[in-house]
Amino acid sequence: MSDSISSDARSIVTGYRDSILESGLEAVGDIVEIEFVDGSLSVALRLGFPAKRYARTLRDAIAGQLQELPGVVDVAVDIRSEVPVAPVQGQVSPLNGVKNVIAVASGKGGVGKSTTTVNLALALVEEGARVGILDADIYGPSQPRMLGLAGRRPTSPDGSRLDPLVGYGIQCMSIGFLVDEDEAVVWRGPMATSALAQLLGQTLWDELDYLIVDMPPGTGDIQLTLSQQVPVSGAVIVTTPQDIALQDAIKGLRMFQRVEIPVLGIVENMSMHVCSNCGHRDPIFGEGGAARMAETYGLPILGGLPLDGRIREEADSGRPSVASDPDSSVSAAYFDVARRTAAKLAELSGAGGQPFPEIIVEDD
Repeated sequence: MSDSISSDARSIVTGYRDSILESGLEAVGDIVEIEFVDGSLSVALRLGFPAKRYARTLRDAIAGQLQELPGVVDVAVDIRSEVPVAPVQGQVSPLNGVKNVIAVASGKGGVGKSTTTVNLALALVEEGARVGILDADIYGPSQPRMLGLAGRRPTSPDGSRLDPLVGYGIQCMSIGFLVDEDEAVVWRGPMATSALAQLLGQTLWDELDYLIVDMPPGTGDIQLTLSQQVPVSGAVIVTTPQDIALQDAIKGLRMFQRVEIPVLGIVENMSMHVCSNCGHRDPIFGEGGAARMAETYGLPILGGLPLDGRIREEADSGRPSVASDPDSSVSAAYFDVARRTAAKLAELSGAGGQPFPEIIVEDD
C-alpha cells in the first residue's frame, strides 16, 4: 500500500496544473523528496522562480489533493525557490551582480509600459526576488518618480561607478537621477546609447535575480544596442488591444526575434474598463487584439491589466499599485503577470531539467 500511495502522490504532484504552472511542475522545478511514513506524507518541491506568495496557494492546492489518498492521515508540503540563470543571446558577456535581464518593450509610447515595469518588479520583490530596474528611456525617464525617488542623486564609492538608488526594495538606475526632472535631454543617438551603456555597466548591481529594463518606445539605436550588447534572458511585450498599438508591438517582437532574444509573452494593458459606479465593462481600446497576436506568433498571454484610474494616480504619486495596496484586485493582475513571466523564464533556464530523486517509502 505504501508503494501505491507514494506513486500516486508523485503522479498528483507532477500532474498538477494551474494558470501559472501551465506546463506542469517538471517544466519549472523539481521534486526534492517524497516521503511516506506511518500515514504522514511529506513532499518537498523546488521552483525555479520566486513564489513567496504563490507558494501558499500552490501548497494548499497540492496538499488538498494528496489528503484524499487512502491511508494518508496528514500532509506536509514544503516549497522553496531557487532562481537559476537563463541563457542569453550570442556571446554577450554576463553582467556583474545580475542573474537575469528581462526587457519590457512596447514598440509604441503611451501603452503603460513603464507602469507595467515597475509593478512587475514590485510583484517579484513581494514574491521574494532581488530585483532591479534600469530605466532605458533616456529621453523620457519615469522610474524615478514612480519609485518615489525623484530629486535623488546616486553616490559613487570610487568616482567612476554608481550605487543604485533603492525604492520599495528595488534597485534602480536612470538618467533621471543625473539630470533635473524638467530638463530636456537633447542628445543624438550615439550619445544616448553611450550614456545608457555607462549606466548599465557602471552601476553596482547587488546580487539581482532579475534586472528589468524599461525600454524606450521604438526600434532604434537604443533598442538595438540593448538587444545586441546586453545579456537579455527574455523580453515581455506590452500592448493595448488597439490595432495601431498592436502594429508597433509586432515590430518590437520582430526586433527581438532578429537578435535571437526569446519573447516570454504578451501583456495586454488597458484591456477593459470597469465603471466604478455601476460595474459596466467597456473595452474602450477594443478587445481580442493581444489574443490574435499571441495566436499568430505562438506566444502566451502573460496577463490582462485593467484600465483603472487608481493605477495612474498611484504611479504618479510615487506609490505604484503593488506597493500601495498589494492585496487589491489591480495588484492581483500584476502578480499574475509577474508569476507567469518568471515561470516562463524558468522554463528557458531548464529549471525543471533535473531528474527526480528516488521516493522514500517506509512501511508502517
